[in-house]
Amino acid sequence: MLQTIIKQNSYQDSVVLMLLTSKLNQLPFVERVSIMMGTPANKDIFIASGFDTPELADATANDMVIMLEVNDESKTDDVLTMIDEELNKDADNGGEVNENINSWEKALKKMPDANVALLSIPGTYAALEAEKALDNGLHAFIFSDNMSLEDETRLKQKAHEKGLLVMGPDCGTGILHRLPLAFTNNTRPGGIGVVGASGTGIQEVTTLVHRYGAGITNAIGTGGRDLSSEVGATTMMDGILALNHDDNTEVIVIISKPPAQEIKEKVLARLHAVEKPVVALFLGDKPTEHEENLYHAYTLEEAAQLSVKLLNKEEILYVPSQAKAVDVKLAPSQTGIKGYYAGGTLAYEASVLIEEALELEHHQSPEGYTLKHDSHEVIDLGDDMYTSGKPHPMIDPENRINKIKDVINQEETAVVLFDVVLGYGAHMDMASELVKPITEVQTALKETDREVAFVAVIVGTDLDPQGYDEQRQILEEAGVVVCENNVEAIQTALSVIDRGLTFAEKAVKPAEKSNETLPDASDAIQRLMNEKPKVINIGLKSFTDSILDNHGEVVHFEWKPAAGGDVHLQKVLYFLDHYEFDKEAH
Repeated sequence: MLQTIIKQNSYQDSVVLMLLTSKLNQLPFVERVSIMMGTPANKDIFIASGFDTPELADATANDMVIMLEVNDESKTDDVLTMIDEELNKDADNGGEVNENINSWEKALKKMPDANVALLSIPGTYAALEAEKALDNGLHAFIFSDNMSLEDETRLKQKAHEKGLLVMGPDCGTGILHRLPLAFTNNTRPGGIGVVGASGTGIQEVTTLVHRYGAGITNAIGTGGRDLSSEVGATTMMDGILALNHDDNTEVIVIISKPPAQEIKEKVLARLHAVEKPVVALFLGDKPTEHEENLYHAYTLEEAAQLSVKLLNKEEILYVPSQAKAVDVKLAPSQTGIKGYYAGGTLAYEASVLIEEALELEHHQSPEGYTLKHDSHEVIDLGDDMYTSGKPHPMIDPENRINKIKDVINQEETAVVLFDVVLGYGAHMDMASELVKPITEVQTALKETDREVAFVAVIVGTDLDPQGYDEQRQILEEAGVVVCENNVEAIQTALSVIDRGLTFAEKAVKPAEKSNETLPDASDAIQRLMNEKPKVINIGLKSFTDSILDNHGEVVHFEWKPAAGGDVHLQKVLYFLDHYEFDKEAH
């Protein structure tokens, strides 16, 4: 029988609850379980998943809802005890971040010189909290997604006018004055600065820079919609300006999917005015030449390579990775490449390069795929379609495990291509989790005299908490071909079906002249680039780990939705309070 347990006024972060749900679902006596906060959006997810009970209607946004069905009702108390233990196990682990700070007033009193708010709360509430950050003079780093385009546009314009940055929403990674934030890798300090519209795009470039022997000053995440016509590249433009004025940054890299043409021209005009050498990558565009001081990359690997060569004043020549040897015997029917990625930018790059190698005409793939053509498919498992009510695949391997297991039923599959993304926030041993189904599939295929090649790219460094070499060894011992970067992995996958990529050298032409006179970066932005930020963390407590490990200062804000989760009422109350404050100040 399905049971509904409501724990009133027991707010917990959604990612924590998703991971707990995944763990409980592995128990043999649990038929099904789902744990979420009682927000309107979550109630819809419950109902769509078949967890519709009368008690659900009474839950509020601050109530934790446990939907539980066990095959032995005597085990119910065991499950509830386990839930309490899991949620409370980190409650008393020491450190100043554990103080009960549950308001902006308390957070700012604790850290009056804070200059960054790191937001990882449900997207429904993120816009208002970002507004509060800006009103208090803090830059906003918004990991949260599902913010409206209207709110993003308004907040970024407000930040620009105040001389602040809004990084995000859906900003997965960032490095601010060498301090890693959110899903970020540990890289050495150096002279290369990055502005990128995506998470794993920044991660691939910065980790390759590290492995090439160079390092990173700042990596500014913009969020995936920043270069849309509506937002107008506000954060990208201010980020370029910030790096141009950062004394520690010698080379600038920008990363984006192709924007609207007028936005691309706007960004290029600013890049032409920048004094420092720049590498520009618009994923999906295939440039045929460079300009003096502005070098146009085609792949993430090329962007990383060129930036290091510019830093070291070496010849500007891209040397693309070639395929690694794969020992696999295929039947004539096995022609398909299947890409199961946790990183959206890596999946997009794989789709672009596979389309080129197979001479496929680019077309809109079905929902849920970045590429779907005959026996070939590439999927970004971090897309909203796959993460509704579930953690991101960098944290939770369940969706990818199911995809790998399904290879047994795919007679057309020749090679499975996937990524393992290391760093803060990511799963601590993803390689071991994925090796289990890979081994299971390999054993099952042998019984049918079939083989499938498994090819992986690891995004990470030797300084990451998971251990780059350890993760590599686990995969290789299971027969996985492990590659240094996404291009090498794609080339290797293509070689299995006797295809490949070629990259032409690019000539360097004179640079276009820019009529733009660059303004100075604001004092607040210059401070952000040149000093280790002081952070108020609002949401996932685990996001304090990277800050503390790298000797940063952070106050953790024990946030929960006010006004019973009613967003409209929250905005009204904040406006009234803020209006009264402004009136008194004047």
